[in-house]
Amino acid sequence: MKELEYPFDSGFLLKKKKSLRKQLLASDKPFIEKKVAILGGVTTEDITLMLELFLLNHGIKPTFYQSEYNKYWEDVMFDNPELKAFQPDIVYICTSWRNIISFPDIADTPAEVTAKFSSELERFTALWDKLFAEYHCTIIQNNFEFPTFRVLGNKDATDIHGRVNFLTRLNLAFAEYAESSQNFFIYDLNYASALYGLEQWSDPFYWYMYKYATAVPAIPTHAFGVANIIKAILGKNKKGFVLDLDNTLWGGIVGDDGVENLELGQETATAEAFTEFQHYLKDHAKIGILLNVNSKNDEQNALAGLRHEDGVLRPEDFISIKANWEPKSHNFAAIASELNLGADSLVFVDDNPAERAIINQDLPDVATPEISEPYNYINTIDHSGFFEVTNLSSDDLKKQAMYKENAARAKLQSSFSSYDDYLKSLEMTATIAQFIPMYHSRIAQLTNKSNQFNLTTKRYTQAEIEAVAADQHYLTLYGKLEDKFGDNGVVTVVIGRQDKEALHLDLWIMSCRVLKRDMEFATMDALVHECQALGITKIYGYYYPTAKNGMVKDFYPTLGFKQAKQDEAGNTTYEFAIPPKYVNQNKFIKVKEYNK
Repeated sequence: MKELEYPFDSGFLLKKKKSLRKQLLASDKPFIEKKVAILGGVTTEDITLMLELFLLNHGIKPTFYQSEYNKYWEDVMFDNPELKAFQPDIVYICTSWRNIISFPDIADTPAEVTAKFSSELERFTALWDKLFAEYHCTIIQNNFEFPTFRVLGNKDATDIHGRVNFLTRLNLAFAEYAESSQNFFIYDLNYASALYGLEQWSDPFYWYMYKYATAVPAIPTHAFGVANIIKAILGKNKKGFVLDLDNTLWGGIVGDDGVENLELGQETATAEAFTEFQHYLKDHAKIGILLNVNSKNDEQNALAGLRHEDGVLRPEDFISIKANWEPKSHNFAAIASELNLGADSLVFVDDNPAERAIINQDLPDVATPEISEPYNYINTIDHSGFFEVTNLSSDDLKKQAMYKENAARAKLQSSFSSYDDYLKSLEMTATIAQFIPMYHSRIAQLTNKSNQFNLTTKRYTQAEIEAVAADQHYLTLYGKLEDKFGDNGVVTVVIGRQDKEALHLDLWIMSCRVLKRDMEFATMDALVHECQALGITKIYGYYYPTAKNGMVKDFYPTLGFKQAKQDEAGNTTYEFAIPPKYVNQNKFIKVKEYNK
């Protein structure tokens, strides 16, 4: 919904929140359902209402628990039965500098200041530790905004008695805790309030009247920031850019002005803005965001522009380059298909509003940020939160290389007349193992990003993956695949729940990068061997159809499963009776080991 994309009209959202909610809930698109507890040291009703809108817009349907005003600590530490019964998947602790119990006094000794700091920090760490122990949930905690007044003036930031100094130390301590826990995330309220304008964000009128630490006009911005973290945790981030060239990556039109006259480098203010934008995009590529070109241009002119001596981006920085005179909506769809991604996974960046309008019309689920002047390109895209980072896996850092290796595989495939010969030529090896901690983050990431090869559409947070891995009633497998072109990383995940001699598959997903490479058969072989060791004689697989997973409708029959039942909606149960002498189905992958 465009009204909920940055830059949004906060007044409109606050006024129309009920009707917008109704429209979003009427969508026929499937939702991820999660239980979210909002534990507030401030009044949180409007934050919760706005958060729901943004989450629904991301395809996440939350059920909320809210603590009473300023009972965030007591709810957890004294075992509130309602919170216990709710069993949240995600907890957001919404606090403010006004929740600090004891700030330093100007007469305090350094030891007394340290004692107050330790007391405040321990109050929060005890809360977080108990939440993890009791609920095995994901925690989002905001850090502290600064007060709008400073008794010591500028010295408030440097003197140990200053509130700004005290809050800065707490914010750093919160960050250190976040670094030590993969299921704990900081909403950077300190940054958000500064960006918005601290005096407007923390207008004291709203605190004294309603106990709102965030002024009402700023509440949508507050909720938007929290929603970005939740959607990232649940795999709803965008995965790449599709970029125009002329007047988007550089100033001018390369075909008319010539490469030598493009605005890039440091000679003019406009050239500097375009250069910084290219740096910004290249930094995204380094964290696994895919860069692609969609330009109305002759290809040779486009490539010449990308080789500009003052340019930052080069042709090799892009996965796909479409420079031609075809409609951009056609090129965009072709890029998505080549990447094996949904079009809604990509962000279209084009300075031309007419081209953005065509994409909006032909591909309505694609994000098309309204960039205006070059000096605002970065802020508009960055504040939209398309690529919110929660965890960076080693696979993320290698993603550009992985997609380029896929292109090399595709080129090799075209040279073989026999697909079997092509698979043999890849020299594939796999490791298939039970979940281990070093891959929990990637496994959770894969469960949330996989839409096409996802038979049951279930999603897991990292905390849930850790809980499943530790539960003896579950059988878990992950699979890594390598070939002569490189390491594909973790590409498949299976979670099965044992019930006596039966295994019920709650999840089977696989990265589309390795479809039809025999990895599904290698995984099935490993699954059967694990089941035999546990005395399991039957495996039940489930397929729940969605708009995106039709490609795996017949997946289980290809592995030898028989259909057991099917309802009117197409939800199907399959059964596989493990034979006494099971014959491996994988023919082309050398499996290193089945780890236990």
